[in-house]
Amino acid sequence: MIAKGVTLRGLEVFEALASSGSVAQTAKITGLSQPAVSQQLTKLELALKTDLIEHNKRPMRLTPAGHSFLGRARAALGELRMAQSELTVMDLAHLSALSIGLIDDFDNDLTPRLATILADSLTGCKFKLITAPSHEISDAIADKQLHIAISAKTGQMMEGVQEYPLVRDPFILVAPKGVFTQATLEQHLDTLPFLRYDEDQLISRQIEAHLARHKLNFPQRFELGSHLALMAMVARGIGWAVTTPLGYMRAERFHSEVEAFPLPFKPFSREIMLYAGIDWAGDVPRDVAATMRQLVQRHMIDPAVTLLPWLADDLRTLEG
Repeated sequence: MIAKGVTLRGLEVFEALASSGSVAQTAKITGLSQPAVSQQLTKLELALKTDLIEHNKRPMRLTPAGHSFLGRARAALGELRMAQSELTVMDLAHLSALSIGLIDDFDNDLTPRLATILADSLTGCKFKLITAPSHEISDAIADKQLHIAISAKTGQMMEGVQEYPLVRDPFILVAPKGVFTQATLEQHLDTLPFLRYDEDQLISRQIEAHLARHKLNFPQRFELGSHLALMAMVARGIGWAVTTPLGYMRAERFHSEVEAFPLPFKPFSREIMLYAGIDWAGDVPRDVAATMRQLVQRHMIDPAVTLLPWLADDLRTLEG
């Protein structure tokens, strides 16, 4: 039997506090006041009859018991979130056809999960799912080749298309491990080449437009159409790049050789959106959007904030 005082809200607060190490940041993540965060933690510790946090340390650190409990708390919350995601899209049996396109940032983990959740809910339905770069996905939904599309926001209005915000994905800088420090980053960027995305990609246009607005010029030497190839070159020490946390998490194989930093110049971000034709506006795109927010939170945002706590305020799901 679960001890009285162990609540879902308390577990969520503890998980956020373990990731951020700060009551103030946890309050922002959870939408609670700082006193309410402290109260939830106190109730949880009293219910478990043990300290989970070393309260005299700043930033806060987990006790050995806290480390042990965190793994189980995350597993329990993950199962609950997944169950909620699956229930969200149960009412799709009435569809005769569904075509959906997803940004290739989600290929590693989220796309297979979404595909299986949808397939379980689609009986007797003709189902098509494709992955591609954002600009191709956006073109496909604008041309009515897809019912639903998930891609980065282009900044252009598409006639006959409804938007559902999903994720705010801030841009970050990635560099070979040990080459830069945050304090010296801006002064030493010119010691290594800037690795660019292929100019046809939406992410490249967004980055280049931001650099141009702020009169930041870097020599044109490397341009790559493959995100993983770009990250591999960073890992080999060939240069540095601007990407996003979703891109960073997709390249997990290179994390031991790559270091991520907040941008040393004016920050900016992109938004990941779900698009649906006006004739599809309603429960189906709303349900798929809700499922994607849950999947992104569990499988990308939470792990990213654990690795890079300074992302806690900027990398987040968007309601709408």
